[in-house]
Amino acid sequence: MEGKKILMDEAAINRALTRIAHEIIEANKGADNLMIVGIETRGVPLARILAEKIKMIENKEVPVESINITFYRDDLEKKFEQPVMGERTIYSDINNKGIILVDDVIFTGRTVRAAMDALMDNGRPSFIKLAALIDRGHRELPIRPDFVGKNIPTSRSEIVNVHLADTDEENVVLLDIRK
Repeated sequence: MEGKKILMDEAAINRALTRIAHEIIEANKGADNLMIVGIETRGVPLARILAEKIKMIENKEVPVESINITFYRDDLEKKFEQPVMGERTIYSDINNKGIILVDDVIFTGRTVRAAMDALMDNGRPSFIKLAALIDRGHRELPIRPDFVGKNIPTSRSEIVNVHLADTDEENVVLLDIRK
């Protein structure tokens, strides 16, 4: 059996992100000293949306950065013969800031581990908390999100695709069923 199933439409994504924004504010007791960092690619527009929602709620600007984890992946040695150093992707001072790391889907935890390594190479935040639109399970590392839009139990053969207007011209979460 193959096909695609809609898991979240635009309204459901918006509700989930609004709830996550409120949870971030509540956990931090406001929006002071926060920075939101989106993991490229789809974590970046989600980070911007969360910052906008926090501004609407708290009337406070929260800086947004993006992070490219390509050169921090643990499968890099399979792609390149020589180690390759990436260019700096965080341009703000993250020292003593509360970092909300944002990704679209958390699966094995390896992407988040790579993002945390990249963050720590840029400074020493006071904390790092993870926000994910979708948690699909199947962790290989002891990493869990602090803020989750929706938990979606999946099989390893299924693929969760997050489409966002910034990158894909629509806001929808699809489950790609493959056998």
